[in-house]
Amino acid sequence: MTNPLEGLGGEGGLDLNAIMQQAQALQSQIVDAQEKLAETIVDGTVAGGAVTVKLTGTGELVGVEIKQGEFDGNNPDDLEDLGAVIVAAYRDAKGKADELAGDAMGPLAGGMGGMGGAPGGNEPPFKLGF
Repeated sequence: MTNPLEGLGGEGGLDLNAIMQQAQALQSQIVDAQEKLAETIVDGTVAGGAVTVKLTGTGELVGVEIKQGEFDGNNPDDLEDLGAVIVAAYRDAKGKADELAGDAMGPLAGGMGGMGGAPGGNEPPFKLGF
């Protein structure tokens, strides 16, 4: 009976040291990419710049800017509109953060060779938390 793992590296089986080194290198690259995402700020702006929301590349909300004179704080309708505009600005920023994360993490997930991800290896094998 032949060894089904024969020819996959090393004598008589897998080269576990090489696999562990590759996994550690990939883990290091993932940590570096996540740190860079956490340090990157993306803006979501709507209503001609009336509201700008700032997120990190990992999706953490770090700021909201409201242009003075755009909304009347004493008018209930304006305050309701302000809430809707903040949500829209957040969604704009979140879309940019998600795209940035996909660009940063996508090639690393592809390096997993399909391990732990979706068939074909096109999905990250982990949830980034945003």
